[in-house]
Amino acid sequence: MTERKTRPYLFYGMDIAVCSTCLKRVEAKILIDDDRVLLRKWCPEHGFETVLLADDAAYWRRARERFLKPPEMPQRFQTPMRWGCPYDCGLCPDHQQHSCLTVVEITDHCNLRCPVCYAGSGPHRPGHHALDTVLKMLDAVVASEGAPDVVQLSGGEPTLHPDFLTIVQAARDRPIRHLMVNTNGIRIATDPAFADALVPFRKNFEIYLQFDSLRDSVHERIRGARLASIRQRALEALEERGISTTLVCTLQKGVNDDEIGDILAHALSFSCVRGVTFQPTQEAGRVEGYDPAVHRLTLTEVRRRIIEAEQSPFRAADIVPVPCHPEVLAMGYALKLDGVVQPLTGLIPEDMLIAGSGNTVRFEGNPRVRGELDALFSTGIGPEGQAGKLGDVLCCLPQVEVGDLSYANIFRVMIVQFLDRRDLTVTNAKKSCVHFARPDGTLVPFDTFNVFYRDGQREILEKLRG
Repeated sequence: MTERKTRPYLFYGMDIAVCSTCLKRVEAKILIDDDRVLLRKWCPEHGFETVLLADDAAYWRRARERFLKPPEMPQRFQTPMRWGCPYDCGLCPDHQQHSCLTVVEITDHCNLRCPVCYAGSGPHRPGHHALDTVLKMLDAVVASEGAPDVVQLSGGEPTLHPDFLTIVQAARDRPIRHLMVNTNGIRIATDPAFADALVPFRKNFEIYLQFDSLRDSVHERIRGARLASIRQRALEALEERGISTTLVCTLQKGVNDDEIGDILAHALSFSCVRGVTFQPTQEAGRVEGYDPAVHRLTLTEVRRRIIEAEQSPFRAADIVPVPCHPEVLAMGYALKLDGVVQPLTGLIPEDMLIAGSGNTVRFEGNPRVRGELDALFSTGIGPEGQAGKLGDVLCCLPQVEVGDLSYANIFRVMIVQFLDRRDLTVTNAKKSCVHFARPDGTLVPFDTFNVFYRDGQREILEKLRG
C-alpha cells in the first residue's frame, strides 16, 4: 500500500482576507506550522502571499478559542449591508462589536511630519475641522454608544486646533466616561500656560503621549525629529500637574523593540503614568523607511519581549488576551503600592477575565488589595474621582471591586496590533472595537478606515465595490 503524503502544517481554517497589492477580497487559509500561525492568501492576479499572524501558536489558539465573550452591539448602526465586509463600513448591522474606544480626529495639521503616520498628517496639511463639525462627530459617537466608554481626540496634532480647549469642554459636557488626547507632547512641553489649562479637566481625562523611544536616533527615524528631551519635558510637566498619562510606543523590529523594558522602567518612574501601550507599526498612511519583511512585528512577538525584559514586572500569566478582540489586543494590569509593582491580571481567575462587563467578581488574593475593586482598573477614574466599575468603562474587562485605592495606583500594559493590508481578515475586521468617527456621522473600524477610507483611497474603494 502506498504511504499517503501529509502536508507539513496543520490546516486550522479558512477566512476572507485582502490582497496586500490590490486590496481585493481573496480566499485565505490559516495554517499552524510548528509554533507559527500563518495566513496564506491567494489572489488570482498577484498569486500567493504568506503573512505571519503569530509566533506563539499556543497563545494565539488560547486567545481565539478560549478568550471569547458575547459581542456587544452599538445602540445604532449607520450604514446598510450592500457590498460585504470590509466595503460596507460605517458601522453596518453585521459588525460584531460596539466602540470600546472611538477616535475623533479634529485636525489634519501637525507640527511634525513623521515618516510613520497612519493619518499622513504634517505641516503641509493646514486644515482643522470646524468646531461645529467636531461637535457633530462627538454627537455621533454618543448616538452610537449612549455613554461612550473612551473617546480619544486625535489628529494631526489635536492640541494645535484653535478651539482645542472648547472641544475638550464640549466632550466633558457629553456623557463620555473617559477622554483621552493623543498628542506628540510638544505643546505640553513648551507652553506652561497650555499645560496649566489642562488641569481643570483632570478627572476622567488622560494624555495619550507619543513615546517611541529614549533615543534621539529612533525618534529621527520614526518621527523625523530629535524628540527625546521634548518627551521628557512633557512628562515632567504632566507629572508636576498630576495629569494621568499613558505612554504609547509605535514599535518596529530592529529599530526600537530592544527598548521595551527600558520604556516600561521609565514609565514606572513617573507617578502620573498609568501605563504603556505598545503598537506594532500599522502599514497604512505614510510608512517611509518601513519594510514589512524586516520591521513588521506581531502581538505575540511584542508580548514575549515584555515578558523577557529584565525591567518588566509582567510575566506570561500577567499579559492575557482582551476578550472582545483577543487575537489583536492583550493587556496586563498591576498595582503600584509603596514603590512596589504587583501584577494582578495573572492572579485573577481566567473565567472572571472572560466573563466581561456583566459580572461583578471578588478579588480574594493579597490582603492588601482585598475589598472593593471598583477603582482599581477603571480608566474612567481620575486620581481625585470617585470609584466606578471596571465594566462600566471597558466592556472587554470584568467589573472587579477594590477598596480605598485610586486610579493613581494602577499601571497597565497594553498591546494593540492594528490590522493592515497584510493581516486584515473579515473575521477580525468584524470584531474591531476601536472605531473612527467620520464628519458625516458614521463610525468605521480604525483598521479598515486606514486601509480603505482615508483621503486618496476613495477611488480604490469605489473600484473594489464594482
